Amino acid sequence: MNNVCLQRMMSKKAKFSMGDDTVIGGADDRFPATQWSAIAALKTMSGDERTRTFAVVVETYWKPVYKYVRLKWGKTNEDAKDLTQGFFTVAMEKDFFKTYDPAKARFRTFLRTCLDGFVANENKAAGRLKRGGGAAMLSLDFENAENELKDVSIPAGDTMDEYFEREWLRSLFGVAVQRLEEVCASKGKTTHFQLFTKYDLNEDAGKRPTYETLAGEFGISVTDATNYLAFARREFRAIVLKKLRELTMSDEEFRDEARRLLGVDPS
Repeated sequence: MNNVCLQRMMSKKAKFSMGDDTVIGGADDRFPATQWSAIAALKTMSGDERTRTFAVVVETYWKPVYKYVRLKWGKTNEDAKDLTQGFFTVAMEKDFFKTYDPAKARFRTFLRTCLDGFVANENKAAGRLKRGGGAAMLSLDFENAENELKDVSIPAGDTMDEYFEREWLRSLFGVAVQRLEEVCASKGKTTHFQLFTKYDLNEDAGKRPTYETLAGEFGISVTDATNYLAFARREFRAIVLKKLRELTMSDEEFRDEARRLLGVDPS
């Protein structure tokens, strides 16, 4: 999904609290029954389970890390790739995240602090982490991330924290949309996802098609178009909530993030 679409998704979060299914926040939210947290698991898991858990964190955080390294630290494309790969590899090998305390900061703030320290140390070591570097290579779409940086101005130094926050949110929503596409495909509901992308992810909110137009384009009734969109939005909310549950360590933090990003208040 392109940058503009994700920007629109982010701009809609203020509307998520509205009490109907005309927006993605919608009503009748269902919170994850499974209270599994990847962040908490990183502190206790070992072996293959820890590797799988770490992948959950990397999935959402690698792109903000790559962009942050490119812009804040002024690294080239290739150096930023190496540093991103190296950061997550070393973080896993040396248990960077085991000392995380949710009472002191959000996990993404803690991760960014670890990242700054890692890059600073690599700079002092005059690029010890050479290409390939013996690190286990992660399968990451750096080309896509680099394309998203085109025409992006370097944020002012005192706004880099805000930039990382925005990119984390962009990545979270991007992962959720990708997962929604997979869910819809597995359930034979590709039309539901197509309606969602054409309406909710439309690049120009002022030129969104009407439900009648969508229904005519897909050869379905207006009622079906409405129901299909409601299904896709409910699935999307559930996916975002599941990701938030995975990426927060405590119930309090999860509820706070759900209220802030989706405008919903779990009981």
